[in-house]
Amino acid sequence: MRLRSLGTLVAIWAASAAAAPGGFGYTYPAAAARIAPLRAWLEADRKTLNARFLADVRAAKREAKRDGYPYRDWDFQKEWSVVTETPRFLSLSGSLYTFTGGAHGGTASLALLWDKRTQRRLAPTAIFTSPAAIQSALGDAFCDRLDTERAKRRGEPVRRGTDTFSNCPKVAEATLILGSTDRRAIDRVGLLADQYVAGPYAEGMYEVTLPVTPRLLAAVRPEYRAAFALGR
Repeated sequence: MRLRSLGTLVAIWAASAAAAPGGFGYTYPAAAARIAPLRAWLEADRKTLNARFLADVRAAKREAKRDGYPYRDWDFQKEWSVVTETPRFLSLSGSLYTFTGGAHGGTASLALLWDKRTQRRLAPTAIFTSPAAIQSALGDAFCDRLDTERAKRRGEPVRRGTDTFSNCPKVAEATLILGSTDRRAIDRVGLLADQYVAGPYAEGMYEVTLPVTPRLLAAVRPEYRAAFALGR
C-alpha cells in the first residue's frame, strides 16, 4: 500500500502560454488550503516560483534567439498531496517536475509536515533527535527492502559494491514522509529515493514503506512521541 494519496486538489495554473510557452503548475490539497498560515506559505511559494519561472523562460528565449538555436518550451510542475492527517499532524508529500529543453525533464520528491498544536511547518526529519538516529533505526530495513525492489526491476539480485547503483544510499539521501494506517497516530514512514539516488534515471523512483518500530520510536523527540504508535 502506497503512503501517498492524492485527495482533492486546489489547482492553480499560472503563466499564460503567451507569457511563457510551456507551462507552470502548482497544486495543493484542500486539507492544506483550510489551514490559513499553511495556505499563505503555499501561496507565497507559488508566487516566488512562478516569477522565477517566467524570468528564466524569458532569458532562455532571448539566449536561443541570440545564438540561433530553437527554443523548446519549458515546464514546471509542483504538486502537494496528502499522505495522512492525524489529530496532531497534516503530512504532505510533494513532487516536482522541471523541463528546461534538455534530453528529459527532472523530478524530485518533497515532504512537509504541519504541526496543528504549534501551528508550525516542519520537515519530517525535524521530528527525530538526529539524522544519525534515523539512519540507525531505518538504515538496514531500508536497504533490504530497496534491494528487493531493485532486483525486481533489474531481473537479477543486487550485489552491493559492484557499481554506484548497487550500493545502498543513506536514509538522508531519500525523502522521508510520515504516514498512518488509522489516522490516529503516525505508525509508518515512507522513504522516497529519486532517480539517480538508488538507480539510474530509467529505473524511476523507489518507494519503501516501513513500520514504526521501538527503535524508531525511541529516535522521536520527546515532545512528539505521543503522536506516534508502533506499526505492524
